[in-house]
Amino acid sequence: MNLRETSFGEFLKPSQIIFDLKSRDKLEAIEELLDSLVRLKLISNKNLTLTRIVDRENLESTALGHGLAVPHARVDTEGQIAVAVGRSAEGIDFDAPDGQPVRLIILVVWNPSLPGLFNHLFAGLASFLIKPENRFRLFNTRDKEELHAVLSEIRFSFPREDKIINRASLLKKLQDIEIRIRRAPKDKLEELQKHRNLIREELDQSLLARFDLLMDRYGYAVAEVVDGVCRSCNMSVSTQMASAIEESNDIYVCENCGKYLVAARKEKVAREKVEKARKEKPAARAEKAGKPKETARKKPVRK
Repeated sequence: MNLRETSFGEFLKPSQIIFDLKSRDKLEAIEELLDSLVRLKLISNKNLTLTRIVDRENLESTALGHGLAVPHARVDTEGQIAVAVGRSAEGIDFDAPDGQPVRLIILVVWNPSLPGLFNHLFAGLASFLIKPENRFRLFNTRDKEELHAVLSEIRFSFPREDKIINRASLLKKLQDIEIRIRRAPKDKLEELQKHRNLIREELDQSLLARFDLLMDRYGYAVAEVVDGVCRSCNMSVSTQMASAIEESNDIYVCENCGKYLVAARKEKVAREKVEKARKEKPAARAEKAGKPKETARKKPVRK
């Protein structure tokens, strides 16, 4: 499959849609969707997948607002990716940021051997779902075939490597400028705001919407990965993802804290290691100096 240019219909068939969910709460709805994937033999370990999804929901709700939610988990699947869609006429409480009940759930499970796949998929979904007219069409479909037809219009265009690198570095630069603006004197604000606006013009609205939400909530949105560890939550990322981030500087999202991930600059990592070693040497010397010397035991004298 050519993942650089495809549609949602490549991952979603009408049989993977539950047009009228029977469930009335979040956990039941997720289980109902997982049961459909098990029946279709798209996943084999329901309990593990459910645990991963619930852990992610407990960290932060995957509801996007506007009646939409995208619960997800990275688990070994029978293929590359497994998707199930559920529609609820009454709506389900998903702890959405806007307080609205969720009427459409898009559940995604993907194989950990494919780092970055969900990020590309999410970007395509967000760019489609952010438009009110598209949400209106989804909520007013009459059956699963019509719902499938609308969802199949979602396109995924994966940018070339140079564009990916540009977007990742721009996100990091945008965060640095936002932090500087908070502390800048009035005479510096205009220049910084100008740079901020130029960067925002280069980035997708879907990326910016998530970036702004994270900045408002936590004060920062982008975290560096050093030695395979997210600097935001201090949790290890998968080996495949860490390698991909190091090699391509692609845009990834930490599955633990939800921050955007970028590779730390090599010179910065090297400088931090030198600084750490420099601090550790005096401590080691001091510990050695403070250690009392062992005196040789005198042999007992025979009388």
